[in-house]
Amino acid sequence: MRAVVQRVSEASVEVAGSVTGQIAKGLLIFLGVRYDDGEEQAAYLARKISQLRIFPDETGKMNLSVQEAGGELLIVSQFTLYAETRKGNRPSYSRAANAEAAKRLYDYFVAACRAQGLKAATGVFQADMRVRLTNDGPVTLICDSGD
Repeated sequence: MRAVVQRVSEASVEVAGSVTGQIAKGLLIFLGVRYDDGEEQAAYLARKISQLRIFPDETGKMNLSVQEAGGELLIVSQFTLYAETRKGNRPSYSRAANAEAAKRLYDYFVAACRAQGLKAATGVFQADMRVRLTNDGPVTLICDSGD
């Protein structure tokens, strides 16, 4: 399971012109599910991301987690994180999980984040989404359950 995590001062996602998820300060998480991922990887990544100390403390040092900073999560599914681009010009998505498995693990990941007391807004799985964000820092990390 792979996530691109961006610290944001605000972020939103809309589908067909309607906002489906919106947060103020927090983390925008683009989440990709690999074909061989399971609940263990989802739980690990939810714990890892929720505990990342990437928000500034009173001295300006990145020393606070999203929860300690009073932030929220916006979680957006993105199968393209498992694109294979080494051969040719058309990406292959053979390493991404099929839609049924990906949806189940996406929902599991969201629930795992919420179980840790985090407010988590979402996009709409498999929808054509428009994501808006203001990256704060900028701070962008790639987290992978396989690392």
